[in-house]
Amino acid sequence: MQITFKLFASLTEHLPPEARRSNVVELEVADGATIAAVVAPFQLPPKLVHLVLINGRYIPPEERPTRALAPGDTLAIWPPIAGG
Repeated sequence: MQITFKLFASLTEHLPPEARRSNVVELEVADGATIAAVVAPFQLPPKLVHLVLINGRYIPPEERPTRALAPGDTLAIWPPIAGG
């Protein structure tokens, strides 16, 4: 199945070079793939996986290892961001 995967801020460096400018990559993943399975090949540092959304809906940390994606979903991840 196909999903859209987006990484933001400092996490974009984990995308393939051709996708870093747009921060988006279309992925073909196994049916029922979990967030953890999709993220694993990108080797994101766990401490930088802060805000995780599927189709704009927040996914709490305890659901991420088992939350399955559906065809056409958009998985977006942000690192912690400080500001003031």
